[in-house]
Amino acid sequence: MAGLILPGPEGLAPYTPGAASDFAAPEVPMTRIAFAAAHVVADPLADVDPWLTPAIDWEATLAYRHHLWEHGFAVAEAMDTAQRGMGLGWAEALELIRRSVTEAKGVPGASVFSGVGTDHLAPSPELGIDAIIAAYLEQLAAVQGAGGRVILMASRALAAAAKSAEDYARVYSAVLAEADEPVIIHWLGDMFDPALAGYWGSDDIPTAMNTCLAILSENAGKIDGIKISLLSKEAEIDMRRRLPDGVRMYTGDDFNYAELIEGDEQGYSDALLGIFDAIAPAASAALKHLAAGNTDRFNEILAPTVPLSRHIFKAPTRFYKTGVVFLAWLNDHQSHFTMVGGQESTRSTLHLAELFRLADKAGLLTDPDRASARMADLMRTRGVA
Repeated sequence: MAGLILPGPEGLAPYTPGAASDFAAPEVPMTRIAFAAAHVVADPLADVDPWLTPAIDWEATLAYRHHLWEHGFAVAEAMDTAQRGMGLGWAEALELIRRSVTEAKGVPGASVFSGVGTDHLAPSPELGIDAIIAAYLEQLAAVQGAGGRVILMASRALAAAAKSAEDYARVYSAVLAEADEPVIIHWLGDMFDPALAGYWGSDDIPTAMNTCLAILSENAGKIDGIKISLLSKEAEIDMRRRLPDGVRMYTGDDFNYAELIEGDEQGYSDALLGIFDAIAPAASAALKHLAAGNTDRFNEILAPTVPLSRHIFKAPTRFYKTGVVFLAWLNDHQSHFTMVGGQESTRSTLHLAELFRLADKAGLLTDPDRASARMADLMRTRGVA
């Protein structure tokens, strides 16, 4: 294996990666529903100002969806992982949704659920609730018109304008009434998006959860499940045990996903995770072993991915997309480490070096020599000789 020099807390040191892991698994149907929230591949040759105008390489972006489908994942499209609200606006998101939904039609068993939000509406405390409902309904109609299933995203506009828990109930009931098929609700914590602080009308998680559960109960027939991304396994387990009959819990906990998916004597979580974009081969194999009843192998595969995920999603958590795209580049799913909005700059050289080491320890470098060569090139551009 090719060695290289990497920086760390103690300075520069040589590092030689190990071999890629063999993620062989039985060919059995998964017993957990597993969505991977997919990233977008930027077009590095587009003549645009990256901070102002998104440019997407559509061929590479759709090829990555095929990679996820081939590993048995459903795709959660135009979500936070696709830089929604951090470089990707509603116009680009809708184009992405239309292309992904169309692409999925040619892939047996492929599934796409897409984000519906209010991100074309500027948040303001002065907004009326009717305007927020109208914004949600505009996106809902567009996604359903494209033939897509829906993930109802948290709204920055609603977080800014709502005066009470009743405002949340009014908005969600009005929007869900127009859903053609059951949707997935997404509760995204403020560690992922600071503009969503106090969602459901309270900064107190138990109080907010009670409001959310009441809305779920009132509209259970319109809801497939809820994804919560609070990075608190205790909160997720508590809520999971209190869900209305027929409503699934989709873990969005990129810190504790392994144990939440495995579950306990009272139930388990399905999954809708950004980290599954980055660790698809390992996660797919682990889920198949779990389906075959081999929980030891499930945990053996996923255990080394957890430190990697916690590193990728470390605070400021909203910058996790950089790590996801970085790993896709190392593994040759894209030819460059350039991101929409210039987001490749959001993580330090030390952060990326540690990510490389953790990905290697998890066996996730599919071609360690190629990954090492790319890492060495990046280190040179960042002043590491």
